[in-house]
Amino acid sequence: MNNSIPVFALAAAVMMLSSTSLAQSRYTEHTFILDDPDHRAAATLDDVAWLVGSWKGEGFGSTFEEVWNPPSAGSMIGMFKLLDGDAIGFYELLLLVEEAGSITMKVRHFDPDFTSWEEKDEYGQFRFIRAEPDAIHFSSLSFYRIDDSTVHAYLAVSFADGLREEKLIYRRN
Repeated sequence: MNNSIPVFALAAAVMMLSSTSLAQSRYTEHTFILDDPDHRAAATLDDVAWLVGSWKGEGFGSTFEEVWNPPSAGSMIGMFKLLDGDAIGFYELLLLVEEAGSITMKVRHFDPDFTSWEEKDEYGQFRFIRAEPDAIHFSSLSFYRIDDSTVHAYLAVSFADGLREEKLIYRRN
């Protein structure tokens, strides 16, 4: 594992929050957090279905691949692979699931040898805050659709020296 990229594990641990469209604050320039973790904003997978497809892009000083399957049975499954040159930086399994009248993104991280970062029953989660015609906001994670083939995502990440916003640029394959 590239130790300079503790990205999603730290963000997921910090961001175990609920969501609401009314009780939110700006967290970084492009992301939000929830002020009241006891409320959930109403949402369905239709609000995030424009993520479906195969993507490549740049982020964390590397390139990545991400794929989202279409919604079925109240969920969408995704896969993320960060490339470190010709090697793998890490993998993620992603799950968007409808629950409690809203949606949550659940994330499990894996080293290149497929050793999980999280304990057996643990995962990171990003709770839905709100959707706009060309944006989806989760706690500390926002996706902005630039056009049908380009998305910019922003992730608020806590590092030892403070909070930083990471930008990922997605291009549809």
